[in-house]
Amino acid sequence: MESQQLKQFVLDKIDDMKARDVIELDVRGKSSITDTMIICSGNSKRHVVAIAENAIVEAKRAGIAPSNFDGKDTGEWVLVDFGEVILHVMQDETRDFYQLEKLWA
Repeated sequence: MESQQLKQFVLDKIDDMKARDVIELDVRGKSSITDTMIICSGNSKRHVVAIAENAIVEAKRAGIAPSNFDGKDTGEWVLVDFGEVILHVMQDETRDFYQLEKLWA
């Protein structure tokens, strides 16, 4: 799956789970590990984990295996690495603290 299709796939799957405040950042030239970062918020630990899990399950169904995911046990910030796209699902407090949008803008 090409990068643009993968990005749209991930956006669709997090939208299915009602992710909030979705931002996509083009980090080509700024990052050597990925092309796009998608950052979104969930309402609670359970919601954050559910958003990330839905993206992982649907990706696996589509034959895309994430290379890594982390944070599922705490639910504050779950990172899912799809290679060309990295998904960050965060609670509002965690997102405000780390301010990834500003870091990568």
